Amino acid sequence: MKKTLLIASLLALSVAACGKKEEAAPPAAAPSTPAAAAVESAKESADKAVEAAKDAAGNAAEAAKDTAAAAADTAKDAASAAKEKAADAIEAAKDGAKDAAAAAKDAASNAADAAKDAANKAVEAAKDAAGAAKDAVK
Repeated sequence: MKKTLLIASLLALSVAACGKKEEAAPPAAAPSTPAAAAVESAKESADKAVEAAKDAAGNAAEAAKDTAAAAADTAKDAASAAKEKAADAIEAAKDGAKDAAAAAKDAASNAADAAKDAANKAVEAAKDAAGAAKDAVK
């Protein structure tokens, strides 16, 4: 029975409290003491400092982005220039190889011609020697 009485009284209080509205707290009055004014001024200064720090951080981040983009562009340009230089070096090597092959071909042709001339002279000398030997035998 005590529990029922306790629950009924709590229920009655909660129903009675539902009809009442809380009074709104009065707005904060402007500081009237010098210490309160100093505290308020310090808060405003701190807020301004926070905003200035946010702005500076944003500007620094933007500058870092710009610098990174410029560095990336410079790296791309350098890679492009290196690629062009490598292509030029490859072309020069190809031209050099072609020139060397042509020179080797000419040298081999000249050597073959010289060998033919030497062989022809040797044949002529052998014929002359054979003719001389034939005359000496008679």
